[in-house]
Amino acid sequence: MAHAAPTAPRRHRPMRSADAQQHTDRSTLVRALLLGLVYGVWAAFIKRQMGPVDAGNVFYGILCGLVFAACMVALARVGPKLRREPHAAAYGVFGGVAAGYLHSLTNESVLRAAVVGLFVGLGVGLTAFYRYYTRED
Repeated sequence: MAHAAPTAPRRHRPMRSADAQQHTDRSTLVRALLLGLVYGVWAAFIKRQMGPVDAGNVFYGILCGLVFAACMVALARVGPKLRREPHAAAYGVFGGVAAGYLHSLTNESVLRAAVVGLFVGLGVGLTAFYRYYTRED
């Protein structure tokens, strides 16, 4: 009769909805800013092409990072309101465009950048769909 055994009572206090929302917003913003920083540094490094670092490269990296972070925050706010298929597709498109753009900075062909973006987008979209499908209410 292990299934009828009593369980230990929970000792933590659950967060109120306003506190939970504020915590989620803050952590989403911090995560987006950190990933935007990494994306911006990566874009600036590729754009530099082994030359000296100048103000143009720094500004370019900051701009790319801010655009990336803004898109990520917007997707994090709008995404949970969508059904799982469009939610996963939105993350797939975001990942594919981000990877394709970084690859286009390497002076490879546009077709190759599009193929890299397509495959990365498919992988991210399928992974997101699997995550949302297995963790739905």
